[in-house]
Amino acid sequence: MAPKTPVDASAAGPMLQYQKNLPKLPVPGLERTVAMYLKTLQPVLSEEKYKEAEVAAKEFLQPGGAGLELQKRLEAKANDPNVVNWMEDWWLDQAYMGYRESVVINVSYFFGYKDDKLRKKATQRAAAITTGVLAFKKQIVEKTLPVEYAKGEPLCMDSYKYMFNNCRIPQKPSDIEASFDPVKNTHIIVIRKNRFFFVDVVHNGVQLSTSELEQQFERVVALAGQDKGLPLGVLTADNRDNWTDARAALLTASAENKTALELIESSSFVVCLDDTAPATRDELSRACWHGDGRNRYFDKPLQFVVFENGKAGFIGEHSCMDGMVTCRLNNFVCEGIAKNKLDHGRESVRPALPQPKEIQLVTDVAVQRYLNRAEKNFDEAIANHELTVLAYNGLGKRQIKQFKCSPDAFAQMVIQLGYYKMFGVSRPTYEAGMTRKYQRGRTETTRTVSNECVAFVKTMEDPVASNPEKVAAFRAALKAQGAYMGQAVNAHGVDRHLFGLKNSLRPGEPVPSLFAADTFGYASHWFLSTSQLSSEYFDAYGWGQVVSDGFGVAYMVNNDVLQFNIASVKDLTVNGKQYIDGTYHFKQALEDAATELRDVMLAETPAQAKL
Repeated sequence: MAPKTPVDASAAGPMLQYQKNLPKLPVPGLERTVAMYLKTLQPVLSEEKYKEAEVAAKEFLQPGGAGLELQKRLEAKANDPNVVNWMEDWWLDQAYMGYRESVVINVSYFFGYKDDKLRKKATQRAAAITTGVLAFKKQIVEKTLPVEYAKGEPLCMDSYKYMFNNCRIPQKPSDIEASFDPVKNTHIIVIRKNRFFFVDVVHNGVQLSTSELEQQFERVVALAGQDKGLPLGVLTADNRDNWTDARAALLTASAENKTALELIESSSFVVCLDDTAPATRDELSRACWHGDGRNRYFDKPLQFVVFENGKAGFIGEHSCMDGMVTCRLNNFVCEGIAKNKLDHGRESVRPALPQPKEIQLVTDVAVQRYLNRAEKNFDEAIANHELTVLAYNGLGKRQIKQFKCSPDAFAQMVIQLGYYKMFGVSRPTYEAGMTRKYQRGRTETTRTVSNECVAFVKTMEDPVASNPEKVAAFRAALKAQGAYMGQAVNAHGVDRHLFGLKNSLRPGEPVPSLFAADTFGYASHWFLSTSQLSSEYFDAYGWGQVVSDGFGVAYMVNNDVLQFNIASVKDLTVNGKQYIDGTYHFKQALEDAATELRDVMLAETPAQAKL
């Protein structure tokens, strides 16, 4: 069935053929959003607090109240022909560029690849990965990358322009995004032993083959030697204001540093050749997530990490792109290598390939002080965080579909049941929903915790509840989660609309009680920050928690494994109670929840297995 969106005959290439004709992000109806908001509060608030929220909502909606005026302003912005997406400038600044803490723990995310049994040598694997990434870049530059679709409708492809030759630049009070010509800038940056090397992937007008790239990576390893250089990359892991000041100090220390930084910032992407050898899934995840913080440049949207033992992965800077697009890139690379779909070029290496050039940054006493502080801050932050992975084998997409369940919703209910097992209560939960069916759409929050969800976890924990009762409660919770997700992907969730209304306040105007009440903050305090991205070629995927008393739970629902990456602060404290090794406690609770839910569904007769 052909998409309803008309093709733009003037588009630069097939990648953008629908772009101009995608619908604009809508502004939902005010009364509908407020009613939906109140409904999401019922399962997470006491009766007393809920009544307070009802009063604030009624005041917000009354004639002459703040709500109607803010809605009018927001609709005016959305209908402005010069505004493509009413949310994007506010969202980019407040969710990302204006965020001043380190991007490493709470913003960046990672993928860990499954092993490549044919390429166990680090330089060999790095070369194959680079060839795959360059093949993807070529499609973007030439605008030939196939359009993505969801339920037959095209998705926005705009964010791909931020993928290559892009960099986040630290500034006060908000960082900026810098883009560079992807055709003129054909170099990559390779980091080894904290030292930065310039490698042009085009020689005499011809892209380097995989064999030639392997030689260049071997040269980098040789040039870097055994002694580590100054850990300048750790500056990008520090507080953004600290990094802003450190970058200014670098530019003051030497006029040459400006050129050096621009070479890094304008590169297509970064390849980190680490000298560590993570063995376990947990070790690989932590190494991809942050490593030692030195052999990185966290402001680049794309960093591919290859370890001494040939393991590999990716870390992404999140500000301008969401995980779905980089998941597509990484899956393309891994699948291309695994299925031999890539053109690796000639086996022989051309003579006289230019040597990689080390990028030298001049430091002084001031820069060294910033380095010392950045290293201290990074090491303390990492020491205060835990990460572990639950790979639940035998319960994946295939098995879950036999239960006639949505794999995503099933995983969400495992998380909810696991949390209830550990804490005895359900708390506000964020699940990312994609709004890319709209121009420059990004995400909307799916609020997983519903009345049906709370009834489900309580029924599962009820020792006298029958199996049919548990199944019925489970399916009701699945239905509620699916309904909210359906609203979210159609830009009719609660959170982005309220975000827009709040941002429509003018300076000096009183904040409506709806936004000022502590219930508003609590209801968006994401004790569970969750999202799914899946690939049969990944062995890890994750990020950090977004609040100090919560968990970051990234999950994959692959064919035969349900995998959760759990991250939180060490010795987690929630509601005044400390949970020593809380990350591992929650991992066990998730495993127990998955087992119990699987067993309940296996006991259901085929006649009961219906949506």
